[in-house]
Amino acid sequence: MTSSDQSYIPEALRLDLPDVYQAIRDFIQSEVQLAGLKKAVVGVSGGIDSALTLFLTVSALGAENVLGVMMPYRTSNPDSLSDAEKAVKAAGCRSCVVDISPMADPYFDDITDEERLRKGNVLARMRMIVLYDLSAKEQGLVIGTGNKTELLLGYATLHGDAACACEPLGDLYKTQVSALAVLAGVPEEIINKPPSADLWVGQTDEEELGITYADADRLLLQMVDFHIHPARLIEKGEDEKAVNNLVNRYRQSQFKRSSPMIPKITSNHIDSDNFSSGAWKISL
Repeated sequence: MTSSDQSYIPEALRLDLPDVYQAIRDFIQSEVQLAGLKKAVVGVSGGIDSALTLFLTVSALGAENVLGVMMPYRTSNPDSLSDAEKAVKAAGCRSCVVDISPMADPYFDDITDEERLRKGNVLARMRMIVLYDLSAKEQGLVIGTGNKTELLLGYATLHGDAACACEPLGDLYKTQVSALAVLAGVPEEIINKPPSADLWVGQTDEEELGITYADADRLLLQMVDFHIHPARLIEKGEDEKAVNNLVNRYRQSQFKRSSPMIPKITSNHIDSDNFSSGAWKISL
Protein backbone atom coordinates (compact mmCIF):
# COMPACT_ATOMS: atom_id res chain seq x y z
CA MET A 1 0.00 0.00 0.00
CA THR A 2 1.42 3.40 -1.00
CA SER A 3 0.59 6.83 0.34
CA SER A 4 -1.64 7.56 -2.66
CA ASP A 5 -3.45 4.21 -2.60
CA GLN A 6 -6.88 4.52 -0.98
CA SER A 7 -8.59 2.03 -3.29
CA TYR A 8 -9.39 -0.21 -0.33
CA ILE A 9 -11.42 2.61 1.28
CA PRO A 10 -14.98 3.51 0.18
CA GLU A 11 -14.86 6.65 -1.95
CA ALA A 12 -16.79 8.72 0.59
CA LEU A 13 -14.09 8.03 3.19
CA ARG A 14 -11.14 9.01 1.02
CA LEU A 15 -9.17 12.13 1.98
CA ASP A 16 -6.68 14.59 0.57
CA LEU A 17 -4.00 13.03 2.74
CA PRO A 18 -1.27 15.72 2.43
CA ASP A 19 -3.77 18.44 3.39
CA VAL A 20 -5.07 16.40 6.32
CA TYR A 21 -1.53 15.71 7.51
CA GLN A 22 -0.70 19.42 7.46
CA ALA A 23 -3.98 20.40 9.15
CA ILE A 24 -3.43 17.98 12.05
CA ARG A 25 0.22 18.98 12.35
CA ASP A 26 -0.84 22.65 12.59
CA PHE A 27 -3.57 21.74 15.10
CA ILE A 28 -1.11 20.06 17.47
CA GLN A 29 1.31 22.96 17.21
CA SER A 30 -1.48 25.45 17.90
CA GLU A 31 -2.90 23.56 20.90
CA VAL A 32 0.50 23.27 22.56
CA GLN A 33 1.26 26.94 21.98
CA LEU A 34 -2.16 28.02 23.29
CA ALA A 35 -1.34 26.20 26.51
CA GLY A 36 1.86 28.23 26.76
CA LEU A 37 4.00 25.12 26.31
CA LYS A 38 6.54 23.73 23.87
CA LYS A 39 6.52 20.03 24.63
CA ALA A 40 4.16 17.06 24.47
CA VAL A 41 3.81 13.58 25.94
CA VAL A 42 2.35 10.68 23.95
CA GLY A 43 1.49 7.21 25.25
CA VAL A 44 2.80 4.70 22.71
CA SER A 45 1.08 1.31 22.78
CA GLY A 46 2.51 -0.30 19.67
CA GLY A 47 -0.71 0.25 17.74
CA ILE A 48 -1.36 2.36 14.68
CA ASP A 49 -3.25 5.21 16.39
CA SER A 50 -0.57 6.02 18.95
CA ALA A 51 2.19 5.58 16.37
CA LEU A 52 0.54 8.00 13.94
CA THR A 53 -0.13 10.48 16.74
CA LEU A 54 3.53 10.26 17.77
CA PHE A 55 4.73 10.90 14.21
CA LEU A 56 2.39 13.88 13.77
CA THR A 57 3.40 15.35 17.12
CA VAL A 58 7.10 15.03 16.31
CA SER A 59 6.47 16.71 12.97
CA ALA A 60 4.62 19.54 14.71
CA LEU A 61 6.94 20.17 17.65
CA GLY A 62 10.31 18.63 16.81
CA ALA A 63 11.68 15.32 18.11
CA GLU A 64 13.45 16.96 21.03
CA ASN A 65 10.14 18.29 22.37
CA VAL A 66 8.24 14.99 22.36
CA LEU A 67 8.38 12.18 24.91
CA GLY A 68 7.02 8.80 23.82
CA VAL A 69 5.98 6.74 26.86
CA MET A 70 5.64 2.96 26.77
CA MET A 71 3.72 1.43 29.68
CA PRO A 72 3.60 -2.39 29.57
CA TYR A 73 1.91 -4.60 32.13
CA ARG A 74 3.37 -8.03 32.98
CA THR A 75 0.74 -9.85 30.88
CA SER A 76 1.02 -7.46 27.93
CA ASN A 77 1.87 -8.96 24.58
CA PRO A 78 5.67 -8.61 24.16
CA ASP A 79 5.04 -7.62 20.53
CA SER A 80 3.23 -4.50 21.74
CA LEU A 81 6.34 -3.17 23.47
CA SER A 82 8.51 -4.21 20.54
CA ASP A 83 6.27 -2.36 18.07
CA ALA A 84 6.12 0.68 20.36
CA GLU A 85 9.92 0.75 20.43
CA LYS A 86 9.95 0.57 16.62
CA ALA A 87 7.57 3.52 16.44
CA VAL A 88 9.64 5.61 18.84
CA LYS A 89 12.86 4.78 17.02
CA ALA A 90 11.33 5.64 13.64
CA ALA A 91 9.93 8.92 15.00
CA GLY A 92 13.32 9.80 16.46
CA CYS A 93 11.98 11.30 19.68
CA ARG A 94 12.89 10.80 23.33
CA SER A 95 11.26 7.88 25.10
CA CYS A 96 10.92 5.96 28.34
CA VAL A 97 9.44 2.66 29.52
CA VAL A 98 7.36 2.53 32.71
CA ASP A 99 6.28 -0.93 33.89
CA ILE A 100 2.87 -0.41 35.50
CA SER A 101 2.74 -3.91 37.04
CA PRO A 102 3.87 -2.79 40.53
CA MET A 103 1.19 -0.08 40.47
CA ALA A 104 -1.69 -2.31 39.41
CA ASP A 105 -1.01 -5.66 41.07
CA PRO A 106 -1.84 -4.66 44.68
CA TYR A 107 -5.23 -3.35 43.56
CA PHE A 108 -5.91 -6.51 41.56
CA ASP A 109 -5.90 -8.57 44.76
CA ASP A 110 -9.62 -7.78 45.04
CA ILE A 111 -10.48 -8.33 41.35
CA THR A 112 -11.02 -11.84 39.99
CA ASP A 113 -9.36 -13.03 36.79
CA GLU A 114 -12.83 -13.30 35.20
CA GLU A 115 -13.38 -9.55 35.59
CA ARG A 116 -11.26 -8.70 32.57
CA LEU A 117 -13.01 -5.44 31.76
CA ARG A 118 -12.43 -4.07 35.26
CA LYS A 119 -8.76 -5.00 35.06
CA GLY A 120 -8.44 -3.48 31.61
CA ASN A 121 -9.96 -0.21 32.77
CA VAL A 122 -7.65 -0.11 35.79
CA LEU A 123 -4.61 -0.55 33.53
CA ALA A 124 -5.82 2.21 31.20
CA ARG A 125 -6.22 4.57 34.14
CA MET A 126 -2.85 3.62 35.61
CA ARG A 127 -1.27 4.53 32.29
CA MET A 128 -2.94 7.92 32.32
CA ILE A 129 -1.61 8.57 35.84
CA VAL A 130 1.87 7.99 34.44
CA LEU A 131 1.30 10.20 31.40
CA TYR A 132 -0.04 13.13 33.39
CA ASP A 133 2.73 12.86 35.95
CA LEU A 134 5.33 12.89 33.18
CA SER A 135 3.53 15.78 31.50
CA ALA A 136 4.02 17.78 34.72
CA LYS A 137 7.68 16.79 34.81
CA GLU A 138 8.15 17.63 31.13
CA GLN A 139 5.93 20.72 31.19
CA GLY A 140 4.23 19.30 28.14
CA LEU A 141 0.71 18.59 26.90
CA VAL A 142 -0.75 15.06 26.93
CA ILE A 143 -1.74 14.29 23.36
CA GLY A 144 -4.64 11.86 22.85
CA THR A 145 -4.55 8.96 20.42
CA GLY A 146 -8.24 8.13 19.90
CA ASN A 147 -9.91 8.08 16.48
CA LYS A 148 -13.46 8.97 15.39
CA THR A 149 -14.67 5.37 15.27
CA GLU A 150 -13.58 4.75 18.85
CA LEU A 151 -15.03 8.03 20.09
CA LEU A 152 -18.42 7.40 18.47
CA LEU A 153 -18.62 3.87 19.87
CA GLY A 154 -17.31 4.79 23.32
CA TYR A 155 -14.40 2.42 22.82
CA ALA A 156 -12.16 4.10 25.36
CA THR A 157 -11.78 4.17 29.13
CA LEU A 158 -13.07 7.34 30.78
CA HIS A 159 -10.19 8.97 32.68
CA GLY A 160 -7.95 6.38 31.01
CA ASP A 161 -7.02 6.48 27.33
CA ALA A 162 -9.90 8.94 26.83
CA ALA A 163 -8.10 11.51 28.98
CA CYS A 164 -6.00 14.04 27.08
CA ALA A 165 -5.58 17.74 26.32
CA CYS A 166 -6.43 17.33 22.64
CA GLU A 167 -7.40 14.54 20.23
CA PRO A 168 -5.64 15.01 16.86
CA LEU A 169 -7.16 11.91 15.22
CA GLY A 170 -10.62 12.50 16.65
CA ASP A 171 -12.21 13.38 13.29
CA LEU A 172 -10.65 10.48 11.38
CA TYR A 173 -12.32 7.09 11.09
CA LYS A 174 -10.10 4.07 11.70
CA THR A 175 -9.74 3.30 7.99
CA GLN A 176 -8.68 6.90 7.37
CA VAL A 177 -6.10 6.60 10.14
CA SER A 178 -4.60 3.64 8.31
CA ALA A 179 -4.26 5.60 5.08
CA LEU A 180 -2.70 8.63 6.79
CA ALA A 181 -0.28 6.39 8.70
CA VAL A 182 1.21 5.24 5.41
CA LEU A 183 1.82 8.82 4.31
CA ALA A 184 3.30 9.70 7.70
CA GLY A 185 5.83 6.87 7.50
CA VAL A 186 4.56 4.65 10.31
CA PRO A 187 6.30 1.24 10.10
CA GLU A 188 4.36 -1.17 7.89
CA GLU A 189 4.17 -3.94 10.48
CA ILE A 190 2.37 -1.59 12.87
CA ILE A 191 -0.10 -0.50 10.18
CA ASN A 192 -0.94 -4.08 9.22
CA LYS A 193 -1.25 -5.68 12.68
CA PRO A 194 -4.73 -6.52 14.07
CA PRO A 195 -5.90 -3.57 16.21
CA SER A 196 -5.78 -4.35 19.92
CA ALA A 197 -5.90 -2.32 23.12
CA ASP A 198 -3.87 -5.18 24.69
CA LEU A 199 -6.00 -5.00 27.83
CA TRP A 200 -5.86 -8.79 28.28
CA VAL A 201 -4.20 -11.74 26.59
CA GLY A 202 -5.51 -12.28 23.06
CA GLN A 203 -7.81 -9.26 23.09
CA THR A 204 -8.60 -7.61 19.73
CA ASP A 205 -10.69 -4.52 19.10
CA GLU A 206 -12.86 -5.99 16.37
CA GLU A 207 -13.71 -9.13 18.33
CA GLU A 208 -14.69 -7.04 21.34
CA LEU A 209 -16.74 -4.61 19.23
CA GLY A 210 -18.40 -7.44 17.33
CA ILE A 211 -17.76 -5.79 13.95
CA THR A 212 -14.81 -5.02 11.69
CA TYR A 213 -13.56 -1.45 11.57
CA ALA A 214 -14.20 -1.38 7.82
CA ASP A 215 -17.89 -2.21 8.30
CA ALA A 216 -18.21 0.06 11.34
CA ASP A 217 -16.72 3.00 9.46
CA ARG A 218 -18.94 2.45 6.43
CA LEU A 219 -22.09 2.36 8.56
CA LEU A 220 -21.08 5.20 10.89
CA LEU A 221 -20.26 7.41 7.91
CA GLN A 222 -23.79 7.01 6.61
CA MET A 223 -25.45 7.56 9.98
CA VAL A 224 -23.23 10.32 11.37
CA ASP A 225 -21.91 12.22 8.34
CA PHE A 226 -24.79 11.65 5.89
CA HIS A 227 -27.58 11.58 8.55
CA ILE A 228 -29.18 8.41 7.19
CA HIS A 229 -31.54 6.91 9.75
CA PRO A 230 -30.54 3.44 10.97
CA ALA A 231 -33.94 2.04 9.95
CA ARG A 232 -33.34 3.27 6.41
CA LEU A 233 -29.97 1.50 6.27
CA ILE A 234 -31.64 -1.74 7.32
CA GLU A 235 -34.29 -1.22 4.65
CA LYS A 236 -31.50 -0.81 2.10
CA GLY A 237 -30.10 -4.21 3.05
CA GLU A 238 -27.53 -3.49 5.76
CA ASP A 239 -27.23 -6.11 8.48
CA GLU A 240 -29.76 -5.28 11.20
CA LYS A 241 -27.65 -6.74 14.00
CA ALA A 242 -24.59 -4.72 12.96
CA VAL A 243 -26.54 -1.47 12.67
CA ASN A 244 -28.25 -1.92 16.03
CA ASN A 245 -24.92 -2.82 17.64
CA LEU A 246 -23.44 0.51 16.55
CA VAL A 247 -26.54 2.50 17.51
CA ASN A 248 -26.63 0.96 20.98
CA ARG A 249 -22.93 1.54 21.56
CA TYR A 250 -23.29 5.17 20.46
CA ARG A 251 -26.26 5.84 22.74
CA GLN A 252 -24.82 4.05 25.76
CA SER A 253 -21.50 5.90 25.52
CA GLN A 254 -22.82 9.45 25.14
CA PHE A 255 -21.60 10.30 28.67
CA LYS A 256 -18.03 9.65 27.52
CA ARG A 257 -18.29 12.39 24.87
CA SER A 258 -19.77 15.05 27.14
CA SER A 259 -18.44 17.26 29.89
CA PRO A 260 -19.96 16.44 33.29
CA MET A 261 -23.45 17.93 33.48
CA ILE A 262 -23.99 20.85 35.87
CA PRO A 263 -27.49 21.90 36.98
CA LYS A 264 -28.38 25.47 36.04
CA ILE A 265 -28.95 27.30 39.33
CA THR A 266 -27.85 30.84 38.45
CA SER A 267 -27.74 32.89 35.25
CA ASN A 268 -23.96 32.55 35.18
CA HIS A 269 -23.62 28.78 35.50
CA ILE A 270 -20.51 27.10 34.11
CA ASP A 271 -20.79 24.93 31.03
CA SER A 272 -18.65 24.08 28.03
CA ASP A 273 -20.58 26.50 25.78
CA ASN A 274 -19.71 29.44 28.02
CA PHE A 275 -16.02 28.65 27.81
CA SER A 276 -15.88 27.75 24.13
CA SER A 277 -17.79 30.87 23.06
CA GLY A 278 -15.78 33.21 25.26
CA ALA A 279 -19.04 34.39 26.84
CA TRP A 280 -17.70 34.37 30.38
CA LYS A 281 -15.90 37.39 31.83
CA ILE A 282 -13.68 37.87 34.84
CA SER A 283 -13.06 41.34 36.19
CA LEU A 284 -9.77 41.83 38.01
